[in-house]
Amino acid sequence: MAAMMKDLTSYVYCFEDLIQGNLLYVDKTEYVWKLISPLNAGYFLSRPRRFGKSLLISTLKAIFQGKKELFKGLALYDKPYDWKTHPVIHLSFGDYSMISDAAQELPDYLMSKLETLADEHSIALTKKTPGLCFAELIDKLSEKGKVVILIDEYDKPILGNITDANIKKIRDILKGFYSVLKDRNDKERLLFITGVSKFSHVSLFSELNNLTDITMEPDYAEMLGFTEAEVRKYFADRIPDAAKANEVTEDELMKNLMEWYDGYRFSKEDTHVCNPVSITKFFANHYGFSNYWDSTGTPSFLIKLMEKRAYDHEAALKDWYDESIFAAYELDSLDITGMLWQTGYLTIKNIRKGTRGIKYQLDFPDKEVRDTFCLRLLEFYGNLSRGTGDSLLEKLQDAIMSDDVDAFLKLFQSVLANIDYKLHINQEQYYHSLFFIVFFLLGSEIEAESCTNEGRIDAYIRTSKAIYIFEFKLNKTAKKAVSQIIDKHYYEKFQGCGLPIRMIGVNFNHSRGRIDGWQEMAMP
Repeated sequence: MAAMMKDLTSYVYCFEDLIQGNLLYVDKTEYVWKLISPLNAGYFLSRPRRFGKSLLISTLKAIFQGKKELFKGLALYDKPYDWKTHPVIHLSFGDYSMISDAAQELPDYLMSKLETLADEHSIALTKKTPGLCFAELIDKLSEKGKVVILIDEYDKPILGNITDANIKKIRDILKGFYSVLKDRNDKERLLFITGVSKFSHVSLFSELNNLTDITMEPDYAEMLGFTEAEVRKYFADRIPDAAKANEVTEDELMKNLMEWYDGYRFSKEDTHVCNPVSITKFFANHYGFSNYWDSTGTPSFLIKLMEKRAYDHEAALKDWYDESIFAAYELDSLDITGMLWQTGYLTIKNIRKGTRGIKYQLDFPDKEVRDTFCLRLLEFYGNLSRGTGDSLLEKLQDAIMSDDVDAFLKLFQSVLANIDYKLHINQEQYYHSLFFIVFFLLGSEIEAESCTNEGRIDAYIRTSKAIYIFEFKLNKTAKKAVSQIIDKHYYEKFQGCGLPIRMIGVNFNHSRGRIDGWQEMAMP
């Protein structure tokens, strides 16, 4: 049975405010029941930003404050739970931001958080450092009963300063802060910590032996995010209007919604969920498909790392990884692909079992994330201002759809011309990345593909008028590029398709920072 029509919000993350404000809450308390059933437990949960972690923390807080009336009509309400109140320490680092010197400011920030909590519980803190005060707060609160400790976005100070020269000092400050949790198991009713990434040497994943990582646990794979069944149930009253607004059937609407916003997979089981903020904003914003997740921005440190290491985006989507890709990372050897998974830009697409264990293949979860990320990469690599990637892409698409290869390559040339000469990298991979990103984005509108063959680029675009096969070279000649298409027989898989096949070789000149020529060759 469909839920009653309620107001929508992607702004309120307080469970109590949602319930009292008649705002839509997708009931996840069946999963919460599994978390709180043990009498003493510690958990860590990693999920991408804007996925409901803060709402989950707020829900747990309301439970341990004994606010049973808020849960009437939800799965938890009728469970055999005593609703006993516990002292709650709720630490959220979502508001963390560095002003000038992160290593100097972080202890003051932590102290401010603890002093606010101490005031709420009428406790006087006497110690002088954040770690000692945190320990003192737990110890004094435990005199009133077992303490519930909820830490939201534990890693925000690390992620916010990951390119800072003092990042290891920042990490060590947090290590000292979190290490006080180690010897206080007997004083805790529940320890629950959320974050985006797992970092080594912050004590959480080494010293806290009782902390269970449920990030990839099948039992909790659907605890955050919306399943397709939940979208159909909780948005049932809005789906007909949304279908009408988009001039499609309800089934077609759901198919489009899943293509745009569904595909996040958080376990070995074949289960997947939609980004909850994106789905909510779709229904709240007059049923318009858009990249809602992009409003919070793409982590710039990741893009800078990709450029610095000449990251091969295409290979990342083809390789198979073992479970170490989901492990905690060292600050001085960050795994870019793993970080892309943890931040939500990649998700599990395929799993295979081999003689050496389970292997995972990653991909973009949905159209929203794919287009968002690739556009930001295009703008970064092309030194374009924010928001101009869409316009450039439309012009590229119009050119190729009009069978105008010259215009297509001149537009590509304009991207290169816009890049500061100092940013040009004398590696084929740098130009490969630009080309791959463009083709990946074009592929969302027309059939386009770029695939590495023997270390070089074999790329094509299929329109209603022709097949275009491109080969790009660095510091060679356009003739040599187009000759490779012939020599490697790239054209063979398209013979018999009934369309003209156009083979185009392009050469990048690093010293000039531009394309210095292109050549088309007829079919042999």
